Amino acid sequence: MVNLHALPASALRGEGMTSQRARDRLVTKLVEEGIRDERVLEVIRQLPRHHFIDQALHSRAYENTALPIGHGQTISQPWIVARMTEALIEREVPGRVLEIGTGSGYQAAVLAGIVPTVYTVERIEELLRQARRRFRQLGIENLRSRHDDGKLGWESDAPFDAIILTAAGDRVPTKLLDQLRPGGVLVAPVGGPSQQLLVRLRKGDDGTVVREELGPVSFVPLLGGIG
Repeated sequence: MVNLHALPASALRGEGMTSQRARDRLVTKLVEEGIRDERVLEVIRQLPRHHFIDQALHSRAYENTALPIGHGQTISQPWIVARMTEALIEREVPGRVLEIGTGSGYQAAVLAGIVPTVYTVERIEELLRQARRRFRQLGIENLRSRHDDGKLGWESDAPFDAIILTAAGDRVPTKLLDQLRPGGVLVAPVGGPSQQLLVRLRKGDDGTVVREELGPVSFVPLLGGIG
């Protein structure tokens, strides 16, 4: 488990718009917008989001907005990261979580502050290389990463207690649902560019899946292949 209290001083240090005060203001905003899970709020309060974006955007790191990270991808809005994490751990903290779409690495790092073991898959090699460097610099040791087609999941280490997707497709790939253990939960945006919903799928012991809609969202598309 990541010990966020022991993060290197160089990673935590910030001034002005990247200071601890800026993070505290962000958490206050998230609470005002309905985030309630104290575990999620505490991780976001401590984790340096500016560490996951280009220096030119550091002054915007603690705004409640998505930001570009290159390759047509974004670091998700903090509220979305908090809401998806909250939805994933609502009933219990899963032991092993698979994330599809590493991106900047921020969502995986938030999960790693709560979940014992996180697996994350990214199809764009350069984004994964940068994310891995950030994980090392932050001393995150309970996280495994892989360069691969996210639609294929991580079959060799399945089944997972929970799965989270950070890109939207018309439907959740069957291959990913097959890698979710009975009793597990999957959180994902589903839909096309004009209309997407955040959904939570719970897999019953008999393999049946119950779908719950959590509200409208906007994500980059879920693509196959590697780059």
